[in-house]
Amino acid sequence: MTIEDIDAVHLIETASFTKTSWTKEAFLRELGVNRFAHYFVMEKDSEIIGYCGLWLILDQSQITTIAIRDDQRGYGLGHALLKYVKDYSAESTKTLSLEVNIDNDAAKSLYEKEGFSYGGIRKDYYGPGEDAHVMWVKLDE
Repeated sequence: MTIEDIDAVHLIETASFTKTSWTKEAFLRELGVNRFAHYFVMEKDSEIIGYCGLWLILDQSQITTIAIRDDQRGYGLGHALLKYVKDYSAESTKTLSLEVNIDNDAAKSLYEKEGFSYGGIRKDYYGPGEDAHVMWVKLDE
């Protein structure tokens, strides 16, 4: 992902996470300041249709945000993007984690298929009454 991609990524972000979307400024900070951040876009016909943010810190990695454009869902693209990020993370870290809204059954199912397991609940992670499941996968197995 580059700074030029932020407008397209932000459109997907706000459509995917209506209550908890990141700001354009947050993406700018991640790309320009955070030395642990690695961000990727997925393109189809030269259009951004998905993205993923990742932090690599010591031997652990964490997905910060991931989404596929609504009209591109259901074709296995989320699975492909997640697999890419897992492989990328496995080059330098041993575990990968993420938070997912406890009501997001589609995402939880995808993560489970990719070997993620539940590690606990973060109360009010997305705001009051909006809890998240923490999920982990070991990358060195």
